[in-house]
This record gives sequence, C-alpha cells and structure tokens, in this order.
Amino acid sequence: MRVLMFNTPVSTHFTPQVPLAWALRAAGHEVLAAVQPDVVPTVESAGLNAVALGDPYRAGDMLTGGMTGTTKRMIEVRGRTKPEEMASGARAWVVHAKYLLPEYLDFARAYRPDLILSDMLEFTSLIVGGVLGVPVVHHRWGLDPISTPARPHARLGLKGTCERLGLPGLPDPTVLLDPVPEELRVADATPGVPIRYVPFNGPGLMPEWLRLEKPEGRRVVVSLGSRAILLNGPRHIATVLSAFEGMDDVEVLATVPSADHGALEGLPENVRLIDPVPLHLLLPTCDAIVHHGGAGTAMTSTAAGVPQLALPELLDMFTTGDRLAAAGAGITLDTAEAQADVPLLRDAIRALLTEPSYATAAQSLRRSMASMPSPARVVQDLEKLVES
Repeated sequence: MRVLMFNTPVSTHFTPQVPLAWALRAAGHEVLAAVQPDVVPTVESAGLNAVALGDPYRAGDMLTGGMTGTTKRMIEVRGRTKPEEMASGARAWVVHAKYLLPEYLDFARAYRPDLILSDMLEFTSLIVGGVLGVPVVHHRWGLDPISTPARPHARLGLKGTCERLGLPGLPDPTVLLDPVPEELRVADATPGVPIRYVPFNGPGLMPEWLRLEKPEGRRVVVSLGSRAILLNGPRHIATVLSAFEGMDDVEVLATVPSADHGALEGLPENVRLIDPVPLHLLLPTCDAIVHHGGAGTAMTSTAAGVPQLALPELLDMFTTGDRLAAAGAGITLDTAEAQADVPLLRDAIRALLTEPSYATAAQSLRRSMASMPSPARVVQDLEKLVES
C-alpha cells in the first residue's frame, strides 16, 4: 500500500512516527512524507523519502515571539501553561491547516495514497483523508493533554473549509495510536490504540569515549533540549549544572552543542560538556536524567527505565513532569523559582540517585512500555484496515 505522511512542521513531532514508518517499509509498503522544509532534514536522516511542500515554518520564531529583547526565561514571563491555554494554543495549527490545505490536497490527489499517517495536531490530514475517502492514522508523540481539548477549536475553525469540500465537518482520525504506557496517560485524553515507543533520537555515531570509558560511580545526563540556549540562554543551564557541585561520586554528561560550550564557564569539575548524542545510546550507562520535559526525551528515558527530574518550560512539558512524578518515576519542579533554586535542584537529584523507589518505579514503567504492541505488529492491523 502507499502511505502518505503529513506532519506539523516541528522535527520532534515527526520522530515518534519514524519506527512505524520503518516497519511499514520493512513490510514492503511505500512511504512518503509530505512535509514543510523544516522537517525534510529529519525525514532524510531517518532514511525515508520526502517531498517538500509549503514554505518554512520556523517554529522557533513562534516559540520566542514576544520574548525579543528580554533576558528572562519563557517560564519566568509566562509561568505554567494553563489547561485552557494549551487547548487554545492549538489554534495556530488550525490556521496552519487552512494555509497548507490546497497544496497538500492537490499533491495527495496526484499521489493517491491508501493510508495517511500524521501526528495528532496536523488537521490537514483529516480533511485530505475525508475528501479522498482514505483512512487516517494519528500518532501521538507522547503524553497528550492537547489534542482532545483542541478538537472543538479545530472543528469550529475548519467548519467552513470542510463544508466547501463536501464534508459535514472535520472528521475524526480512523485510528489514534498512543505510545504512552497506561500509568502515565492523561485521564481526560481520548483513548487510543497502544503502540510501543521505540526511540529514534536522530542519527549519530556512538562516541569512542562512551564505548570505552565505564563510569566509576553514578552517571547523570543533563539534556535540556535542542532549543535550550534559544529559549533560556546559558544562565539556566549553568544553574542546573552548578547543582552538581560537591557530588564527587557523580559523573555529569551535559549535552550542549559545541558552539555553545564557550558560554558555560566555571562549571563543577565533575561536569562534562558533550555534543548531543542520540539519547538512547547514553541512557543505558546512566542512573538518572535531568531534562526539560520534552516528549521525546521523557519517552526515551521511560523506555530506558531511568529516573527523571523534569524542569518543564511550556505546554505539555508540565503535564509530562506531573505524570512522571505521580507514577513515582521522577520529580518535577514546575516554577521558575524552583528551577533556579540550586539547593532544591541538588536535593531532587540526590533523591533520584539514593531513594530506591524512583528506580523501582522507572523500571516498572519500562516493562509496561516494552509490553505494548511493536510497530511491526501495528502494521499488520493497518494492513487489515486498508484491506477492509
């Protein structure tokens, strides 16, 4: 069958779908990603084929809108994202769908897919699938407090567009795939079909030091996201790393692009700045992780069974931190004040490393995730869906 992938123009919204795309290709199916230029490099890095449609979106500019000229972090200016803000924030993707729909629909009509695969906020996929009479599969990228409350906004905003195309309204996805283990799922979210989360953190070589050097004591990785400097500047990263001062039996690996290493000076001696490495290569050697609550980082850490300290910044990152803490597999500090409190950060890190309950809960989540149907198994169900 021919599978056409659509995606909101953020690379980390695409990467959770990569293992399913691989499974479809391995089963002999044709897969093509129709994406904006922002996502093309990620598609190519995964060994998949893409067609670039539309203009660059530049999601980073959208995230930092209104922050120009300020030295404050986003969480300092905006605080914790409220539930109603999360839902209304999806309105940007409604406008996005209207803008892209003509070009996407023209291409889909020419390509004639048997199945459409998309992340859960690419509403264009639902309209194209409805017009062509093709089943649409939505794939969540992690914990999802957004798409269910966003659906009424999308239905209202796209009602006229759908009616002009002969649809009574915005269709629902035929299948909603959910990679989140039951213990972490958002209670109010629409139930989905389980699929095992298989990490794809991008291509990359395993560093020689990682292969040859074994940590003598405990090892913690600090990974605050690909936009850490853009969103927070170096001050936040330096504050987090300073919390490891005096932890002489802990080796700290901080993933920071080499271009930004010079902005981080006076760090504790046990902190090692490293260029970003595919996270799933690092985590098997680590006892804990400190991160920003990003879906890919949290899900990869869950798959590895590692206790997590979440320092969320915006949107669903807060929910991710909350659910990890509720499951006993992590700690979340969800205010700017807490995230800047070095003794509090130090106590949280020490708790993850010394209190056995966190490692026990993290391993339980790992087993739960591993028991979910593999992407290869899900492909069999999608084949039956298309045949029927």
